[in-house]
Formats: sequence, structure tokens, C-alpha cells
Amino acid sequence: MEESKWTSIFQMKAKNFKQGDSWSLEFDDSLVPKRPNPCWKLCIGSTSARFNCTKCGRGWPSVRVKVVFHMRLLHGHGTVKVKALGQQCKTCDGAPMEKPSVTSRNIDILLDTLVEKIRIKCYHENLVRRNKPFISRDVTRPHEPAHCEACAQGICTRR
Repeated sequence: MEESKWTSIFQMKAKNFKQGDSWSLEFDDSLVPKRPNPCWKLCIGSTSARFNCTKCGRGWPSVRVKVVFHMRLLHGHGTVKVKALGQQCKTCDGAPMEKPSVTSRNIDILLDTLVEKIRIKCYHENLVRRNKPFISRDVTRPHEPAHCEACAQGICTRR
């Protein structure tokens, strides 16, 4: 996962928040998706992505990729913690959870949704929610719940 790509896109979008507030984006693999720390707000995004097994090199697309955001605004400084949930290769025994490779366009769409949630949850703006669908990938095989971190965490809609 290219963290610098995510950070630069987020910083461009964060410029539109209340003047004087600063925001940062941090990647945190220790996030527990449905349990943000006190005073933190939750946002879960869905997208499509590609995975590659570091054991055997096999690659696969998925349209069931979840990205968890925990956010807070405190004394003019906002922080967003991010965790993209992984998937395991179904052909390798003991395969690690691989991180998704998300296209720039889908990162942009995910972060648009995040910014909307920040405006609602942190700035208490009364916005009409706009659903912006992610750019899908051609997936010919069914979702594999046994190899999906989001399913194991109870946040995948295909469990």
C-alpha cells in the first residue's frame, strides 16, 4: 500500500476544512475496526483492490475490500488513523494477510467519503450524504470469507 499516495491526496482534501485546523493521516495496523478509542469517530469505507501473495506471487482482484478510519479533532488538530484490511492467498498454507493495492482513483473516492464523514462527525455539518461508487474490478470468482480479514473482524458484508 502506497502510504505517500494516500497522504498526499488526503492533504489536498484537508485544505477545505475549517481554516486554522490541521489534519494528519496515520497508518495504524493495530486499529480494532469497530472499537475506536474514546473521543474517536469511526468510518468504514469499501472499495475494490488488487492483492499479491508474498509467498507464491499469485495475484487476485477483490471488490470486497474494507478500509477502516478512526478520526478525531482536538484543539484544532485532526488526526485520522487508517487500516486497510487484508486478504490471504487461498492456495498457500499459512499465508500472511496481504495489504490491498488500491488505485489512485479509488483512494480519491474513499477519501471523499472520509472527508464527508469528518465534516459530519467532527464539524457537525448537516450534509446530504452522497454515495460515490468506487471503480470496480473484473472479479470472476466468489468472495472467500475464510481468507478475508474484514470477515474475521465482522465488518464484511459478505460473511
